[in-house]
Amino acid sequence: MSSVSLILAILLGFFTAILRMTESFSGNFIARGYILIIRNTPLIIQLFFVYFVIAPPFGINAFYSGVIALSLFEGAYISEIIRGSILSVGKEQFESSMSLGMNFYQRMRYIILPQALRLAAPPLTSQMIALVKDSALVSTISIYDMTMQAQRLVSETYLVFEIWFTVAGIYLLINLMLSILVKFVNMKVYE
Repeated sequence: MSSVSLILAILLGFFTAILRMTESFSGNFIARGYILIIRNTPLIIQLFFVYFVIAPPFGINAFYSGVIALSLFEGAYISEIIRGSILSVGKEQFESSMSLGMNFYQRMRYIILPQALRLAAPPLTSQMIALVKDSALVSTISIYDMTMQAQRLVSETYLVFEIWFTVAGIYLLINLMLSILVKFVNMKVYE
C-alpha cells in the first residue's frame, strides 16, 4: 500500500506543483484549493471520508480507499516540497532559459527540475518515511495491516511489549532501508 501510494503521491505532487507555477488562474486555483483542504484536515478524517463517502458509490474496496487517501494526503505535502525546491533555483536560471527562447515546459524539464530535484531530495525522503508511518492508520478502515495484525497477536498472546517493539523495529527497518536507498540513488544520479 505504501509503495503504490508513494508513486501516486509523487505524481500528484509534481502535477500540483506545476499547476501552482503556471499562469493559469483555474489550474492555480484548483491546486491551491486541493492543498488548502488536504493540509488542513487530519489524515484519519480523510481516510474515513474516502472509505465511507466516496468509495461505496464507486465500489472501491478498502485497500484502494487507503491508497487514495494516503496519496491525496502525501501528494499535497510533496507538492509544496517540489514547488519550494523549484522556487529555490536561482532566478538567473529562469532568466537564462527564457533568453534561450524556451517555453515554460522546456525550462522546467531541461533547466529547473534537474536542479530542483536535488534540493528536494532530503525533504522528499522525510515525506516518504512519513507515508510509511501514516500507513498504520489504514487499520481504522478494516485493512489488515501490520498494526491490526499486532493488535490481534496482543489479544491472543498478551505479549504487549514484545509485539509492539517488534512492530516498531519493522517500521524502523523499512524506513532505514528507504533512507539508504534514497541516499544511494542521489549519490549515483548526481556523481
